[in-house]
Amino acid sequence: MNNIEQIIKEAFEKIENADSVSIEAVRLEYLGKSGALTSILKSLSQYSIEEKKQIGARANRAKVLIEEAIEIKKEKLKKCALDERLAKEKQDFSSSFYFNFSKGSLHPVLQTIESIGAVFKSLGFDVAEGPEIETDRYNFEALNIASDHPARDTQDTFYLEGTNNLLRTHTSPGQIRVMEKQNPPVKVIVPGRVYRNEASDASHSSTFHQIEGLCVGGNITFADLKSVLTSFAHKFFGRDLNIRFRPSHFQFTEPSAEADMQCFFCKGKGCRVCKNSGWIETLGCGMVHPNVLKAVNYDPEKYSGYAFGIGVERIAMLKRGIDDIRLFYENDLRFLKQF
Repeated sequence: MNNIEQIIKEAFEKIENADSVSIEAVRLEYLGKSGALTSILKSLSQYSIEEKKQIGARANRAKVLIEEAIEIKKEKLKKCALDERLAKEKQDFSSSFYFNFSKGSLHPVLQTIESIGAVFKSLGFDVAEGPEIETDRYNFEALNIASDHPARDTQDTFYLEGTNNLLRTHTSPGQIRVMEKQNPPVKVIVPGRVYRNEASDASHSSTFHQIEGLCVGGNITFADLKSVLTSFAHKFFGRDLNIRFRPSHFQFTEPSAEADMQCFFCKGKGCRVCKNSGWIETLGCGMVHPNVLKAVNYDPEKYSGYAFGIGVERIAMLKRGIDDIRLFYENDLRFLKQF
């Protein structure tokens, strides 16, 4: 029995110090045909029945313990070998991946949206978003554009087959959704992508971006609208430029106006960009039509407001001197890297 205990102790020590080559030799030394434990089991015939039971049980138990220790050691050796191999074969592909490419930047349209948004946020406006797939009610009806009104002709759009849903033609539906969810005062801009069914050329695209602005509350006047848009023009383009308002028509505002900005290329003297007029058409605006207020259950006798719509690509083209809107969508890196 003492020999068995000594064998277990020695075996464990050798197993602990064995490597992937010598571990098999340790197994044979104790568990092989001529191994130490095998020899003890073969010698049981010289003992009494009671001794056979005790020695045999202890020897078999020692055999199990040594076998388990050897298997555990083999697994450790395999893992160490694999780790060593992986360490030798490891290549840091990430370093070459990142350093072989130049740093990217935001798309010029997104840069313009963020810049415009920053100006209006400084003027107290919140930012809201709306879905690009709209219903006829939000895109037209609630904005005072009836199904038979000619104003729909200028906003011919894409309808989803089998439904009354469509791709929004402007971000103005966002103002309806905002007003439905909260009572006045409301002061918000709604940026986003819009769609119209028209051929693409240097100044038109079937897909473009717009920022709708809305302010509704008590005693809001056209003077407030002029003040906000003038502040925007000065903050965004520079204080040395003037802005003017011309009468116009939009079905969801009354009165309505076009806001022109003094050409920042020629400072009003006349050039190719402004077609020698000294002015550049920048955005549309006006006082919110009473029918629009009624559509969201606002009392037009109690509340008034103004709205404006800015074409993002047009602003980006004006500020950066870009003469073709299609450049924004061609993904030509020679163009995009400039921004």
